[in-house]
Amino acid sequence: ENRNMFAATIPRTLRASFAVRALATEAADASKAAIDKLVKGNKLVVFMKGTPDAPMCGFSRAVVQLLDMHGVQKSQYAAYDVIAHNNLRQGVKVYTDWPTIPQVFFDGEFVGGCDAMMSYHQEGELVKMLDKVGIQSALKDAPAAEKQ
Repeated sequence: ENRNMFAATIPRTLRASFAVRALATEAADASKAAIDKLVKGNKLVVFMKGTPDAPMCGFSRAVVQLLDMHGVQKSQYAAYDVIAHNNLRQGVKVYTDWPTIPQVFFDGEFVGGCDAMMSYHQEGELVKMLDKVGIQSALKDAPAAEKQ
């Protein structure tokens, strides 16, 4: 019981980091089961280079900026740093059969990387995708000019 109280005081991003370490250690080969735990454990998941506060590549930064533009709080999604966990980096690429990072999942389903997220945003689909997972986009009722 005390352990659960302690866990509640740890910031979500730090808990996510511990979860990645535990899963990466548990599954040295980043098995499908280990990746499943990560992608199905949150409604919105981003495998990226770096963290939302310190992205380590332009594509990861662009995905974070898109989420920020839509008003998605960092506490509303799980982000996993694949640079810190190479087994996870390779494992997620095998899991999705997609060669690049970042990789984004909505409700456990792989939806693509940076280019796909940019397209979803430009087409107005990202607002709908966020809505389906219970996240209200700040751009939901914005005029089309603001969404670009």
